[in-house]
Amino acid sequence: MRSPLLDLPGAVAADEPDSDVAAHYGDLFAEQRALAKGEAVVDRSNREVIRVSGADRLKWLNDLTSQKLDALTPGEWTQTLDLDLQGRVEHHLTLVDDGESVLAHVEPGTAQSLIDYLDRMRFMLRVEVSRVDDLAVLSTAGEDFLVPRPELHEHLGRPVAGLWAYEALRIEAGRPRLGFETDHKTIPHEVGWIGAAVHLTKGCYRGQETVARVHNLGHPPRRLVFLHLDGSVDTLPPHGAPVIFESQEVGVIGTAARHHELGPIALAVVKRTVPVDASLLAGGVAAAQEVIVPPDAGRNVTIDPSLRRRIR
Repeated sequence: MRSPLLDLPGAVAADEPDSDVAAHYGDLFAEQRALAKGEAVVDRSNREVIRVSGADRLKWLNDLTSQKLDALTPGEWTQTLDLDLQGRVEHHLTLVDDGESVLAHVEPGTAQSLIDYLDRMRFMLRVEVSRVDDLAVLSTAGEDFLVPRPELHEHLGRPVAGLWAYEALRIEAGRPRLGFETDHKTIPHEVGWIGAAVHLTKGCYRGQETVARVHNLGHPPRRLVFLHLDGSVDTLPPHGAPVIFESQEVGVIGTAARHHELGPIALAVVKRTVPVDASLLAGGVAAAQEVIVPPDAGRNVTIDPSLRRRIR
């Protein structure tokens, strides 16, 4: 659904799957600075919203997904994952309970497949699942808000930043995005979703065996890295561009952006065996890496929070 904020002066539409919102409004770095200071909001109204209502909603979602949700308090935002039987990520939900229903926003184009799965799992429980088209997502650098879609303009109340500004700060923070830093083989340990979206001791759910095994043994097959890109190159490597180490392809670029302080940066997913201090080529651009997910992430190796500057 095309955002009305694309009609603001200077608005330039983002690329797919975000073409219904603005990449920027004419001054990318000013928008980034305002967003980083908490002085701007981002229109993410292309995100799809679902509602789960009914008395059993929290226990039901707790049993189906990776996060502990049965004791979620009204107004508390969290994240959870829908995994397949092999522990691979199928959906990423950012959600809040309002005391009567759970409202979750997901990647554009993924709501219906999630609803279809949830509907198949209702059985005799007191839950109802529906799509919500009249709510839209607005975000700061670290918080999300759901507002009535017809009132998007009225709910701004501060300068607006484009999605490129948000993505630059997301990369800086080391936060993965479904479909960008993930593919059909991704398991949560590889991209650092343990803790943020996966609770390790809450009990069984689909895919939990893989999560437990990798946590106990370590050695996830791949790992998320932060890249400082060569600033002398005019172009950014596109999503899916190969990451090369010693003439061998060892990973792919997820998202790249120009940061107002750090210059060109990116998130990539590389093989676990790539040395953490190795210099890389990312889509033909020289890149130095910072560790986000350690090669042996698991019970005895955790992610240093200082490496993820703005994670909620």
